[in-house]
Amino acid sequence: MDVARSLADAEPAPYWLAAAGRPAAAGALAGEETCDLLVVGGGYSGLWTALIAKEREPGRDVVLIEADRIGGAASGRNGGFCAASLTHGPFNGLARWPEEFDLLQDLGRRNLDAIEDTVARYGIDCDFERTGEIDVATAPYQWEELREAAGIAARHGLDLELLDRDQVRAEVDSPTFHGGLHDRDGVALVHPAKLAWGLQRAAACLGVRIYEHTPATALVRSGTAMAVRTPYGRVRARRVALASGVFPSLLRRVRPFTVPVYDYALMTEPLDAVRLASIGWHGRQGLGDSANQFHYFRLTADRRILWGGYDAIYPRSGRMGAAYEHRPETYLTLARHFFTCFPQLEGVRFSHVWGGAIDTCTRFSAFFGSAHAGRVAYAAGYTGLGVGATRFGAEVMLDLLSGRETERTGLAMVRRKPVPFPPEPLASAGIGLTRWSLARADATAGHRNLWLRALDRVGLGFDS
Repeated sequence: MDVARSLADAEPAPYWLAAAGRPAAAGALAGEETCDLLVVGGGYSGLWTALIAKEREPGRDVVLIEADRIGGAASGRNGGFCAASLTHGPFNGLARWPEEFDLLQDLGRRNLDAIEDTVARYGIDCDFERTGEIDVATAPYQWEELREAAGIAARHGLDLELLDRDQVRAEVDSPTFHGGLHDRDGVALVHPAKLAWGLQRAAACLGVRIYEHTPATALVRSGTAMAVRTPYGRVRARRVALASGVFPSLLRRVRPFTVPVYDYALMTEPLDAVRLASIGWHGRQGLGDSANQFHYFRLTADRRILWGGYDAIYPRSGRMGAAYEHRPETYLTLARHFFTCFPQLEGVRFSHVWGGAIDTCTRFSAFFGSAHAGRVAYAAGYTGLGVGATRFGAEVMLDLLSGRETERTGLAMVRRKPVPFPPEPLASAGIGLTRWSLARADATAGHRNLWLRALDRVGLGFDS
């Protein structure tokens, strides 16, 4: 088939952000503001921080500033997989923090339950569905790896079910599937932008003052408080929570711990009943394949398929820019892969294509910290799995700002930092070599070359 034709009418914009119901734009901050807590960043991380701060202490005066529009960056561009895992999957957590693995799993389950509760309490219409997720094998070696992973999961009490070829194809029918590992309860699917907008409304209803089009340009001490400068004014706050995600932190010391990586996605037109029946997918689970360069895919509430992943593009010298938000060569690759996975959907067209930047760190899950004698806290490095984990990160930041020891602040995951990235041009060289090596591993039945094995030995390996 002519794969390019399937993309001919696709709008180069995030499908989620085109949904009806976006709140009217808030004005920019002008002049001087004072508050108890200033939250910098209007994605999930900042929204959860502002909302939970008011829930914990209703009388606290909270201001949130966002450089563009609420949810307009990663929070409105992701796949909508809201996972219980706080560690980018249980196996990454088990490898890095075995001594506190059970606690991390419990905290993650409680965090996902709390998200579900928040959505219900505030009436947030974000298509929340606790569908679970299936990791699928698309090559024989991946099936062997999933079988091994299922054994590890069983030994550690994880509720994951191994599905053989026939069982996984009974759930979702693709000729490329060799088997799967099914997490039935640990993942929910959401409409990402509607979740952000719902959190925005909930926070505003509790009294959070929100300013859009207000980038933070500097962070300085101001007597016993902190001050954040903006283009038209300044906010003076007793405490500051930095939730700017992939964008350069106001704390220079934090910047070497993250790099921006651009991820891309396609959205199909709505599928009719006949096409849906041809692939099954009655359980509406999220799916992801088990390759190093992996795809993630899911159904939307209006019967579309989101298909994303595979290409992870590090911008030249790590400098972000709008030019990286669209990559036609990646869209074409993704479309080819889509029709290989679902040949029965030949003739389906894509309605939207887009990209966005992810804040990536070397341990592939968030890190945390404080500065300025505990007046400032930060969380970053979610590496593409922040839809759920950002709520946990918000609680960590608020715990740190309170100065109290909690179950969360005592975690090694919270107390320790990842390995920082080297300066340029070493970062570009290392990331480029790693990306090439991962692609090579996918082409050679999972064989990890000397470079990848060296990264594994020092705790920097990434296999999914």
